[in-house]
Amino acid sequence: MNRFNTLLAAGLLALGLTAPAAAQEKLRLLTWSDYVPADVLAQFKKETGIDVEVTLSNNEEMISKLRATGGAGFDLAQPSQDRITGPQQEFGIYKPMDLSKIKGELFIPSMLDATKKNTTLAGKVYGLPHIWGTDGLVVNTKLAKMADYPDLCKAEFKGKTAMRLKRPTLLAFAFASGKDPFALYNDPKAYAALMEEVGKTLTACKGNVRFYWDNKDQLLNGVRAGEVVGAMMWDTGGWKLNGEKAEVQYIAPKSGALGWIDTYAIPAKGRNDAAAYAWINFNMRPEIAAKVGASAGNFTASAGADKLADAKLKAQFAASFPEAALKNVKWYPAVPAGIEDIEGKVLDRIKAAQ
Repeated sequence: MNRFNTLLAAGLLALGLTAPAAAQEKLRLLTWSDYVPADVLAQFKKETGIDVEVTLSNNEEMISKLRATGGAGFDLAQPSQDRITGPQQEFGIYKPMDLSKIKGELFIPSMLDATKKNTTLAGKVYGLPHIWGTDGLVVNTKLAKMADYPDLCKAEFKGKTAMRLKRPTLLAFAFASGKDPFALYNDPKAYAALMEEVGKTLTACKGNVRFYWDNKDQLLNGVRAGEVVGAMMWDTGGWKLNGEKAEVQYIAPKSGALGWIDTYAIPAKGRNDAAAYAWINFNMRPEIAAKVGASAGNFTASAGADKLADAKLKAQFAASFPEAALKNVKWYPAVPAGIEDIEGKVLDRIKAAQ
């Protein structure tokens, strides 16, 4: 698993761990699908007496929910690491982490250090790493040959591809055009110009798109049925489909897969910080992290959990990421305030285009 640690160290983040279990009854958790398997939930309840109320969400919805309440309604959230400092600077929706309540030895050091760095604002750390993965191409290799994102727009695949109308798609096509969008984050004018170019490309590609997916099951079923021969998707979906049909493969695109880390962050008006830290420390124990990783289909920031990971998942990772592809992963940096407004306008125009 040294290659996994190499990948992590290559671009990102990390942070700490445990606190004593809280005696309070409820933890309100805002998280992603498959990050809270039932057996993990039951074990946490048995060990701590704390009930966990789970609300499933995504980055955009997490920010929207917390912004609407000023950071109230939840005790712990799991935004991606690049979506913390910008929203925090604009809306003040999180509170700083109390690192004294975290067991740092439970984390992969490179991830902990990088995440602390990437989620620090005014000298305070706002995020800890949990699960990491990538966005790339899922291809039915019996029906299509694809090597990079623009292949989704080839005429031969008209009506047979899928993607999300979200910022990762804009960034992926920007990299595929030979530009580095992350390098332009601090130049809004240049970034807006690049996004306009990408928007035109994706508008011209609309005829190839069978659907813009929001629900991953929609995409999985489309690929299973042969309606979709290629799509931009998370690695976990590709590996799930590969387990069902060997011809469906998750491919790291020529211009680079996009690398992400989902974190733990504490909402500004959370009511049960003690339960939040107890949940973090519990989840970063290698044996627990391995269960969560198996449920999510990804790897975690828990030191030692990789040794317990499913052998098939390790093999799929190795097949998708030869050494050159590992080195070419484009890790998301923190998103500055205002960048998502630029992207949102472009996405709206793509959606509205006929």
